[in-house]
Amino acid sequence: MSRSIKRIVIIIVGLICLTELMAQSTLITGVVTDLKNNPMPGANIYIEGTYDGASSDDDGKFSFTTTETGTHILIVDYIGFETYKKKLELTGEEVYIEPGLKESFNQLKAVNITAGAFEASETKKAVILKPLDIVTTAGALGDVSGAMQTLPGTSTVGESGRLFVRGGHSNETQTYIDGTLVHEPYTSSAPNTAVRGRFNPFMFSGTVFSTGGYSAEYGQALSSVLLLKTNGLQQEDQFDISLMTIGTGVAGTKLWKRGAVTASFDYMNLTPYMLLAPQNFDWIKHPESYNGAISLRQKTGKNGLLKTYLTYDKSIFSLNQEDPDSPTGITNIKIDNQYIYFNTSWLGELNNNWSLKTGISTTGNIDNNAFTFGDYGGKLQGVNLKIALSNHLSEKIKIRFGAEYFFKKYSERYDSEQHSIHNYQEFESNMIVGFAEADIYASNKFVTRVGGRYEYSDFLKKHNFAPRISTAYKMNNKSQVSVAYGIFFQDPANEHLIYDNKLNFERADHFILNYQVLKKDRIFRAEIYYKDYHKLVKYQLSDHLEPTGHNNSGSGYAYGLDIFWRDKKTIRNGDYWITYSYIDTKRNFRDYPWEAIPGFASKHNFSLVYKHWLHKLRSQIGLTMMYSSPRYYNDPNKEKFNSELMTPYRTINLNWSFLFRQNVIIYASVTNVPGFKQEYGYNYGSFPNSEGVYERVPVVPGANRFYFIGCFITLTRKGEANQLDKLE
Repeated sequence: MSRSIKRIVIIIVGLICLTELMAQSTLITGVVTDLKNNPMPGANIYIEGTYDGASSDDDGKFSFTTTETGTHILIVDYIGFETYKKKLELTGEEVYIEPGLKESFNQLKAVNITAGAFEASETKKAVILKPLDIVTTAGALGDVSGAMQTLPGTSTVGESGRLFVRGGHSNETQTYIDGTLVHEPYTSSAPNTAVRGRFNPFMFSGTVFSTGGYSAEYGQALSSVLLLKTNGLQQEDQFDISLMTIGTGVAGTKLWKRGAVTASFDYMNLTPYMLLAPQNFDWIKHPESYNGAISLRQKTGKNGLLKTYLTYDKSIFSLNQEDPDSPTGITNIKIDNQYIYFNTSWLGELNNNWSLKTGISTTGNIDNNAFTFGDYGGKLQGVNLKIALSNHLSEKIKIRFGAEYFFKKYSERYDSEQHSIHNYQEFESNMIVGFAEADIYASNKFVTRVGGRYEYSDFLKKHNFAPRISTAYKMNNKSQVSVAYGIFFQDPANEHLIYDNKLNFERADHFILNYQVLKKDRIFRAEIYYKDYHKLVKYQLSDHLEPTGHNNSGSGYAYGLDIFWRDKKTIRNGDYWITYSYIDTKRNFRDYPWEAIPGFASKHNFSLVYKHWLHKLRSQIGLTMMYSSPRYYNDPNKEKFNSELMTPYRTINLNWSFLFRQNVIIYASVTNVPGFKQEYGYNYGSFPNSEGVYERVPVVPGANRFYFIGCFITLTRKGEANQLDKLE
């Protein structure tokens, strides 16, 4: 290289170095925090479009230099938080910033509204009771309603078996399957004999038991709703055999590429069992029933699912009951019931933002009952049609709206040659409904649900509008508070509407405050509530004890505290929950002469459910303890109405599940192991005797204990499927 060329290179290099030395360098420092000034270590801070940047240290502090000049954008990124951007003028002078990062929104991490609702679904964070919990809860005997009575807010009414929630009558709780109404969800029964729910809990993959403040999508329930979601597609073909001390059953599922069909048949006959086990009732014909069901599930399009379910059952029994009104002191009762229920629903996405849920259910219930003094027949036909749309307007706003149609035809007949009475009455009702609500997330920690429901009944010629609002605030990652308020309407009971179509909707206003702590495998809930009843139906009894003079002048209130604690962590292989409910309630309704504590409400209710898995014995044992303080009943020989107290309700129930083989389960249970005496007040004569005294007979359960043994066999290709595998 020539000397002149070397000089040129040296000059160029020198100029470059001089330029670098003369370039302006800007120092950027600061500290990254969240909106509560907590330091954010590991945040990425950089100048947009350059490689100039740094990461924050454990105290959230950072510093770096840049040779960029002019207007630029500073970016701060941190996982789980919204990206921070700030416009900077880079002039060579030091820049100091303190970016406060806002948590980004994520519905999966966002707060859930829990006021009044007990979720039981694998898709929810706070799983309370799964279908298996219902089956293995000692004393529930596979009855959904029986298991729900171990949750707070319920009162045990042993002579009924139905759900009584927060001072409400059992007809104030409605049951929905896949979004549509189930008329008559309980089996038919004689007076003061307990009923059961009609549906197998293994039909359902999710359960929501709402004790108040529920969504505007559901109505016609003053106190609570029980929402049941049926199963989706199974993983393989399956055949089940059930051999029990009270009957037998078979069920089979056949899968194809995009669908499945399940069929089942059950036959129950309690004659062999009741001949061996001591009974308190004088049975003439022991309970006998037949049940058949078929369900179809079919995928449609890319993400739609069509479900269809049909069930039919027939039951019959006869017994003698003590009756102070009968000349012989005994009344013979024969119950003959037929029931059919059909439900079909479709759920799917219409596009990226819109989803559609539609369904229809029909119910037919026929009672042909005979009594010593006459024959009674009742017939109910019910239809519920629903369509609901939902849309994500944005990631923080979701709306739901839809319409419903209800049809109901109800009739009663009573024929008594003894009293020369031949009476037939019926009514038919149509109702149209519109509902809408929105979930509005201010952040991951705060959500508000606001909505309303409109109903019009052509039979009552009345309409109503029910506003509802709920909010929830997440205090930290483990605890939250929820508040709910709503107005709820319901038709008067069928036995009232059949006498008078000039009645109005009954009404209850709910106020709820809920606190919940959810840790790993532990949950604590405490809830206070107030219910204000308006327009309850009142009537007077005629000389023939027929209700007359119906009106909506009744009222009432209920307030209380519910506590729930479940722990699956403290005891290895153990799982238990404890509930306590306190309620203060009075109402003036039906034929009450004045405001009084209703006979179906217990002031204190306590339950303990414990389950333990014994791995070496391949067994699960279960224990349920329940206590309800004495309820009130009316003694017409006393001056004060509803002033007498029953004995408290107490029971200790045990069960045992043994995995005999991988696909064979042996199950045994005993209710009321200590043999506590249960007495549910007295039945009094309708008229005083010659001495002016109303005679009485005690109301007692059908038996002091109930024993059950069953063997459940599941047949699949792999031979591994059963229900206990979910416990391990």
